[in-house]
Amino acid sequence: MSVVDELADKLAQDVIKAMDALGDENLPDEVANVLGASSPSSEEIFRAAVRIRLAERRARTFLKDHVEAALEARKAGLEAPSARAPGSDNKDL
Repeated sequence: MSVVDELADKLAQDVIKAMDALGDENLPDEVANVLGASSPSSEEIFRAAVRIRLAERRARTFLKDHVEAALEARKAGLEAPSARAPGSDNKDL
């Protein structure tokens, strides 16, 4: 990982923590605009890092919820629900 990648990822982590603490979902965009004013390439890397980290968090939440539901169904003697991502039109996902 390059220095630019590492710095952008660290900034993304810090901004996501601040976003969560403040409840401000626009914070990553605001920081990206400030960063992009002096370094457009750093802005792109930062935006990608934010997207990747937030997507990974959503995926982990989905996985946790699905596993919990499947285990509860199993305990109740029911068939486990199929894994279906929210907003997905793929019923076999």
